[in-house]
Amino acid sequence: MALKIGLKESYLSFYNEWKDSGETMIPWVIEKDPANFQTMVQGLLNDAKGIDLPEGFVPASTYWLVDGEHKIIGAVNIRHALTEPLRNAGGHIGYGIRPSERRKGYATELLRLSLEKSKELGIPSALVVCDEINTGSMKTILNNGGMEDEDFIEEDGNVVKRYWMEF
Repeated sequence: MALKIGLKESYLSFYNEWKDSGETMIPWVIEKDPANFQTMVQGLLNDAKGIDLPEGFVPASTYWLVDGEHKIIGAVNIRHALTEPLRNAGGHIGYGIRPSERRKGYATELLRLSLEKSKELGIPSALVVCDEINTGSMKTILNNGGMEDEDFIEEDGNVVKRYWMEF
């Protein structure tokens, strides 16, 4: 997993594919405008150090899953701590795979690597969540040893499945 300035073209391809799909961009950090790529990457590095965070945000590390040809396959955002909203419906780890690379096992690998990084960051156990309708994500979480916790129901009725991951 990497976060490098040298991956600009690959990241723009990743970003534009997701944007063109019309799907919600997950994790949320990939919604950040990459027009000034160096500034965007520096902002992500600052987020990991807790520098200039908006109120209510916690330090969070972002990584990209990159294949052997330097193609960005997916992204993950690991929150170092939980606020009440994150405890309910955000969790420690948010991850996503670009639309053209899904159903190839990348999500399972990205979450596995994310759990290793979480442990390195000193997170004792990680909360990972997904919407109840996202069966692919549920399978990915369960394949990585997720232990089901109580669901959280959002104001709009959406059911968020919550899973704890032990290291």
